[in-house]
Amino acid sequence: MKSGSHGTATRTRPLRVAAVGLGARSGIAAHVASAPDAAEVVALVDVTDEGRDRGRMLHPTASVHSSVAELIAAQTGDRRIDAAIVTTPDDTHEEVAVALLRAGIAVYLEKPLAISVEGADRILTAAAETGTGLYVGHNYRHSSVVQTMRSVIERGEIGEVRAVWVRHFVGNGGDYYFKDWHADRTRTNSLLLQKGSHDIDVIHYLASGYTRRVVGMGELMLYGGIADRHSGSSRSMPEWFSMDNWPPAAHTGLNPVVDVEDVSMMLMTLDNGVLASYQQCHFTPDYWRNYTVIGTEGRLENVGDTAGGVVKVWNRRHEWQMAGDVEYPIGGDASGHVDADVLTIAEFLAHVARGVPTVVSPIAAREAVAAGAMAAASLRDGSVPRDVPPLDPGVEGYFSRIGR
Repeated sequence: MKSGSHGTATRTRPLRVAAVGLGARSGIAAHVASAPDAAEVVALVDVTDEGRDRGRMLHPTASVHSSVAELIAAQTGDRRIDAAIVTTPDDTHEEVAVALLRAGIAVYLEKPLAISVEGADRILTAAAETGTGLYVGHNYRHSSVVQTMRSVIERGEIGEVRAVWVRHFVGNGGDYYFKDWHADRTRTNSLLLQKGSHDIDVIHYLASGYTRRVVGMGELMLYGGIADRHSGSSRSMPEWFSMDNWPPAAHTGLNPVVDVEDVSMMLMTLDNGVLASYQQCHFTPDYWRNYTVIGTEGRLENVGDTAGGVVKVWNRRHEWQMAGDVEYPIGGDASGHVDADVLTIAEFLAHVARGVPTVVSPIAAREAVAAGAMAAASLRDGSVPRDVPPLDPGVEGYFSRIGR
């Protein structure tokens, strides 16, 4: 039985996990040790000396490899890897994931699934053909704000969802997305896809449907005019991040290539008739997401998206009022999404070890990529509407049969 395949043989030892890619996001592998299903990080992979050194500090007893091919070649007997947590740059997801899946290693793949529809579909095809477990790290589904909104909808407090509007203020965007490979569209395609994939997925989750047609708009309004660039590929985001990096036009050390939009938006028509919109700006002073979900009997909106925030529900007729008719506190982590990371890693390992169903499906991850990719294509083609291409019926049927 392959690792993470549907139905899992009785396991007598902890899962052996590899951490592939040891950049800023690789810290999620630290949650392996605290997961309910016994597991340990026993192998590390990074193509750079700096990454491998960083990995040795975090996981001193793990074996170290300079490529995925080297890791796969080292698989023998009891030393076989059961699962890999992949946090490599987005443009490498396709090749890395396909190689691991075809080697029978279950894959946790950091979002987005890929940077193109074709790449996403190739990964899903490899998982379907091999029966190897695939999980995409859309951890935001596990966040308190999303789970609170989903519960309001499921209880029928706003009736049937008909529209979803999302505004995303990326206040530290210069530090997070314009000082490394994220700023290069050959490596991310678009921040509508890369950064927006979380929110597109949440829109689909809250609306219970997938995007079928999109229109995109956007511009590189601010960061393209900053001439101070660097080529220090060995650095990672924590080394340059600072709240003192303000105002945005005063940023220094941007990536040599900056050609992704820093303001972008998209309109979506979902397969169930829901209409949705997503807007993203990377130079706002604050950093949070605002969701508005409108139903046939009311609407909800979050103020703040981490602990201390609140989800407000208006479902009685009246004039404007700041207070919701009902309000629900947002729990979880006060700054960021560590709580969601912990739950996501635990869910992945439970799926690999015991076949436990997951909140995130590979099909949903593919649909987020497809919507973002088509929006980027529309944006760069005069906002001409684009239809989202369908997934191969055979691949879709495979994941449907195994409940994913």
